[in-house]
Amino acid sequence: MRPIVVFLVVAAGLLMAAEKAGQVAPDFALPSLEGKTIKLSDYPGKVVVLNFWASWCPPCRREIPDFARVHKAYREKGVVFIGIAVDRDTEAIKKIVSTNGVEYPIVLGDAKVQSLYGGINAVPTTFFVDGQGKIADKRVGALSQEELEGILNSLLKK
Repeated sequence: MRPIVVFLVVAAGLLMAAEKAGQVAPDFALPSLEGKTIKLSDYPGKVVVLNFWASWCPPCRREIPDFARVHKAYREKGVVFIGIAVDRDTEAIKKIVSTNGVEYPIVLGDAKVQSLYGGINAVPTTFFVDGQGKIADKRVGALSQEELEGILNSLLKK
């Protein structure tokens, strides 16, 4: 019975990804850990990786080192990462950011931004926004460095 449940969850995630793909990514204005307001519209023409995550989420914590490495390797290629923390434990968030050498902005998400992106039912959930500001892909679950690079390389070729 368990494999069927996993299949249904994955299938639902793929359907939701297909539902959002090609749509203009909703803009938002969220506070960073440093108190600066970050907006998606601050990055026109860039490929943007939006990663919804939480400090209490083991798969989220597991993928963050890969996100930090890929961010460093791809920022000169016009790729921007934004981590959207869906929890409010700012001390735990800051510790994870510091421990993993995260240099991309981390913002504090809210119910509104989660709703704008179709409702975030599981973390981590990652959206890839192309240079035209459209959602190119959505992935539910932890991503490896190889998966991130594969998606970004295909987006940068467009």
